[in-house]
Amino acid sequence: VQLVESGGGLVQAGGSLRLSCAASGHSISGYAMGWFRRAPGKEREFVATINYSGTTTYVADSVKGRFTISRDNAKNTVYLQMNSLKPEDAAVYYCARSDRSLAATMSGQYVYWGQGTQVTISS
Repeated sequence: VQLVESGGGLVQAGGSLRLSCAASGHSISGYAMGWFRRAPGKEREFVATINYSGTTTYVADSVKGRFTISRDNAKNTVYLQMNSLKPEDAAVYYCARSDRSLAATMSGQYVYWGQGTQVTISS
């Protein structure tokens, strides 16, 4: 399974970005998907997860009300809509595929990872 993130870039604080994660090599339809991020000097942290069917999602408290995760199994793609971006949201964002169908918040529950996409916020 290969995961390729896109959609990152430079945006002003208060702006929006939509990240995409395209999977190839295997369908994602039976598995939970997640987004994580790592800021410079910090550990990787959970951002959002979605179950196999898209009916259940969880987001980190730090992004609640601003970020939304969604998926299109027909396109084998997961999205992260990020609104009202703050300087502290700047990080490399990683997409990951879980080893289970239920939404998962722990990085250890994920088997496949993308290379990441950089999100930079200008204040």
